[in-house]
Amino acid sequence: MKLSREIKTAILVILSIFLFIWGYNFLKGKNYFDTSKKLNAVYENVSGLVPAAPVTLNGLKIGRVNSIKIQPDGKLLVQMQITTDFPISKSSIAQIYDSGLVGGREIAIIPNLEDKNETKSGDFLKSSNKLGLTDALAQEIEPIKDRIEKLLDNANVLFANINEVLDEKAKANLRNSLANLDKTLNEFSGASKDLNDLLSNNKSKLDSTFTNLDKTTQNFATISDSLAKADYGKTVQNLEKTLASVDKLMADIEQGKGTMGKLMKDDEMYNNFASASKELELLLQDLRLHPTRYVNVSIFGKKDKPYKAPEVNENNEQINN
Repeated sequence: MKLSREIKTAILVILSIFLFIWGYNFLKGKNYFDTSKKLNAVYENVSGLVPAAPVTLNGLKIGRVNSIKIQPDGKLLVQMQITTDFPISKSSIAQIYDSGLVGGREIAIIPNLEDKNETKSGDFLKSSNKLGLTDALAQEIEPIKDRIEKLLDNANVLFANINEVLDEKAKANLRNSLANLDKTLNEFSGASKDLNDLLSNNKSKLDSTFTNLDKTTQNFATISDSLAKADYGKTVQNLEKTLASVDKLMADIEQGKGTMGKLMKDDEMYNNFASASKELELLLQDLRLHPTRYVNVSIFGKKDKPYKAPEVNENNEQINN
């Protein structure tokens, strides 16, 4: 059976139109011969998501966005075409996120691996929207912007109050204060220059002083090392022994032991010492007053004079003759 030229032309035109429609829809993400799974999610705001945007799972592309339709309530219905056989549970989350600075918006499937209830074509997933870098930055900057505006308002009020306070007289005083401050800074600069000259002229003396100070420090370090090496333990032990001996000596004296103890505690010995001291005093006094009684030098054999005891009064005191 032969077909006429007109029929062939019509069939070719119909096929061309069909291929054009199929190719156009394929480029938009629709494939009429596709048997992959279709999943849906509803969003308040798709934040720049477009059809044919990638759908990923743990960073791996598993599908694309088929369509985005607005619902009567204003929400957006997004249909996703899933081309993987990986089991996606019904409690998984479809999250819109920013793939990069220039990469656009994508959908990431966050699976719930503990849920074994697998989705079927046409099921709905929970939706989530993660702020992009620009949106997050804007959200962070917003409170800072409010604070800056408030700060600027306060600054305007402050400058207005300063203008009210600074009348002509106050402004003149302020100018004078600044002039005096400039003068003070100039004087300080001159003093600093004089100090630099002084240090420059006495540099050798300062070097010598610091050298001597360094030597002194080294000497102190040597003395410190010597003190550190000293046997303080042995010295303390000897000191303790000496103190113990002194304590024993004082205890013996306190108990009347020994010559010192008896001298301090024995009244009879004290009285004897006192009597002997008194007699010695009388003897020396008599020797001073009557030396001939004790020293008699005779050249021609003169006889010794008999000893005559000194006279004493009632208080046992010698009476001078």
